[in-house]
Amino acid sequence: MRMEKTAVKKRGLTAIFALCPAAHVIALLGGGLIALFLALRHDGALMQTLSARFVQPLHHALARVTAHLPFSLAEWLYAFAIGGTIVYIIYEITMLITRPERLRRFYRLCMRLAALVLSIYALFCLLWGVYYYGDDFIVRSGLPSGAITSEELELVTLYFADLLNEYSTQVPRDEAGLCRTDRQAVLAYSPQFFRALVRDYPCLDGPDVPAKAMFFSRVMSIIDFTGFFCPFTAEANVNVDFPEALFAATVAHELSHQRGVAKEQEANFVAVLASLADGDADYCYSACMLAYIHLGNALADVDPTALQMISHGLDASVKADLTEHNAYWERFETPVQTVTNTVYEGFLQSYEQTLGLRSYGACVDLLVNYYADAARARFASAAANEDD
Repeated sequence: MRMEKTAVKKRGLTAIFALCPAAHVIALLGGGLIALFLALRHDGALMQTLSARFVQPLHHALARVTAHLPFSLAEWLYAFAIGGTIVYIIYEITMLITRPERLRRFYRLCMRLAALVLSIYALFCLLWGVYYYGDDFIVRSGLPSGAITSEELELVTLYFADLLNEYSTQVPRDEAGLCRTDRQAVLAYSPQFFRALVRDYPCLDGPDVPAKAMFFSRVMSIIDFTGFFCPFTAEANVNVDFPEALFAATVAHELSHQRGVAKEQEANFVAVLASLADGDADYCYSACMLAYIHLGNALADVDPTALQMISHGLDASVKADLTEHNAYWERFETPVQTVTNTVYEGFLQSYEQTLGLRSYGACVDLLVNYYADAARARFASAAANEDD
């Protein structure tokens, strides 16, 4: 009797596997790779080896290939994948309603969707997740990232406010005084953007390829994204719908991801660092605004009176750009944005980025540590000139 039951069981498993063999194999391989990644991700040496010797060289090669395309391959792959999946689900639901063998059809549908999700996430772990557990940019660069004081935070916030006023006169503006940077010019310049910084930080070396404008930019705004780096095609993709003042900084941020800077707080910092090292006015103004926003938000929690005084000293054109930026994003404060932010925060935390979306504000410590001395020197020089 026991042998008969075993035989029946084997026939049953074989029959289930035969319903969708490819989906079973892909799901098992994907699930196995994810399990292996979760088991080994805290082995820093292994993750760093994978990052440096496999993932980054692969991204560099892919970036050089996809750079020849005048559009974002990643965006269209995602669009076709999402559209195709929706069409497939609708088709299968129709078949479930109108055709026999509903249980088998439902099982195939679930397994194929599971195989899709598991395979994509497994590749994402391999092509991006390993970066989170290897050496980050701070370790590779040797830059300081210690604790900061409220006085230093105020000083560096004032420093970037001063730089904002300086660069605000160097960017194109419309008749209303608003920043109207030429997005195409910013994108065209992006291949050479990192050259100055790479000389000081060879860990940021990579292919000189452009960031790419997204066709579905308004959709990205609706879900609260200004851009994304696709690890499957190694493209830095940017939303071209939101106001121009922060556009160049977004390009710099996504290009930082393309060069292996995975953590969001470090990508923001590198965007500022690279922009000021390069010296292009469009990038410098945009990066200074990015830095000022993060520093100002941090200072508001520590000393709101100090922030108010600093903000009062901003030029009218800078204030207008900040107002336009805030007004644009307020239009998209909807339940859709809330859901996407929650999902993305969960994604960051799944890789043990415990700050979640707040990790974007952690670049404040990096900015203050790096620019405090420059701020002191700038204001000391200004004071000396006044005395003369």
